[in-house]
Amino acid sequence: MDLPRAYGILLHPTSLPSPEPVGTLGEAARRFLRLLAEAGGRYWQVLPLGPTGYGDSPYQALSAFAGNPYLIDLQALGEEDFPPSGPRVDYGLLYRWKWGALRRAFARIGLSEEAYRFFAQEGDWLWDYALFMALKDRFQKPWNEWPAPLKRREASALEAARKELEEEVLFHAWTQWVFFSQWEALKREAEGLGLFLIGDMPLYVALDSAEVWAAQEAFHLDEEGRPTVVAGVPPDYFSETGQRWGNPIYRWDRMEEEGFSWWLKRFGQALRLFHLVRLDHFRGLCAYWEIPASCPTAVEGRWVRAPGEALLAQLQEAFGQVPVLAEDLGVITEDVVALRERFGLPGMKVLQFAFDDGMENPFLPHNYPEDGRVVVYTGTHDNDTTLGWYRTATPHERAFLERYLRDWGIVFREEREVPWALIALAMKSRARLAVFPVQDVLALGSEARMNYPGRAEGNWAFRLPGLDLEEPFGRLRALAQAEGR
Repeated sequence: MDLPRAYGILLHPTSLPSPEPVGTLGEAARRFLRLLAEAGGRYWQVLPLGPTGYGDSPYQALSAFAGNPYLIDLQALGEEDFPPSGPRVDYGLLYRWKWGALRRAFARIGLSEEAYRFFAQEGDWLWDYALFMALKDRFQKPWNEWPAPLKRREASALEAARKELEEEVLFHAWTQWVFFSQWEALKREAEGLGLFLIGDMPLYVALDSAEVWAAQEAFHLDEEGRPTVVAGVPPDYFSETGQRWGNPIYRWDRMEEEGFSWWLKRFGQALRLFHLVRLDHFRGLCAYWEIPASCPTAVEGRWVRAPGEALLAQLQEAFGQVPVLAEDLGVITEDVVALRERFGLPGMKVLQFAFDDGMENPFLPHNYPEDGRVVVYTGTHDNDTTLGWYRTATPHERAFLERYLRDWGIVFREEREVPWALIALAMKSRARLAVFPVQDVLALGSEARMNYPGRAEGNWAFRLPGLDLEEPFGRLRALAQAEGR
């Protein structure tokens, strides 16, 4: 896949300012698009847009197909009464307030012909999702702790639940119509400004999700709906016990027998929302770390081959060029590189990883491929901000960074200039696309970090205090023009 020489910004919509306790798809999102276009940017990258549940992580969504109702702009629906909007996303307040506000809007607006057309078009996934959400509201438990007839999806139990919870099912379906209507309007505005949207697709789905409940046979589960094996990564330099994510693992053999139809639908949905999709944990398409569900850590896992080549071939046949950005960080073996190159997919480079080793470090820009088929980031949502990273860097890393930047004609005089020094390095590099977290553009410290991997609370809450971005975006524009982006 060919990319233009360009740059973009990583900013999740929840981080936008708004009158609500969370950023939305409203006026601030449209203003951000205009500012980005005026600054010569071409790409807006977001995190997964699925509905979040306990823990608030967009990577553990309640659905792989649905959109997050929290992102709905209620001002556009006539809501005028908002709770105080704090400096960070308050997910507790959001849960208590927004669902009630959405229900009031539903009662006020009702169902239109457009909504019914959406229901008919999206029926493949929509009604399972809407019933799943209505049942979660009823039982306040994961689906595998529901009464057995519903857990096992017995037809009579499902039909009875649909009748009993009809209004709630319609409400949850309606929220999806509103979300998709607002997102698609935002996408049209982006396209009118010459901008492209980059989405994010986790390889695995959450156990407590509509898709696992609706297609239990596609996952390694026991009769009670509990995983028999779960996903993760093996022990490494950073963790003696590895990472046990807990996501159920696909029955890849069954999915392949069915022509990867579930994956074709999933990518079709993603490409309706985005122009390019970052596939998280790309190496799991080549081989994945399978952990017995009974094991509390990842130590006793094993590598299992996955049919990634067959899947990508199906995607290529269905969509032409596979519009995937491969997240190929971590332990990457030659077979993973070969799979990515076989389909011409750009990989990722993160500059914060570049300065703890010698000149052979693959994250250093002089080691990028000659064709530039990579996307370079100063950092990602899982990293500290670049200023926070520099403040905790070792003396060796700091000295190496200064020497390396000097070789590229970049000098900084104080630590607050470090984020812009790395932005300049990324702009100068041969990487076709450079993406910067908005926190780095604003030179913010660790207080603005989006996620601490392994920490259960306090993540995903960063918010911009406003959109006073003219000065830093003007600086981006000048850098981009100087470096041919």
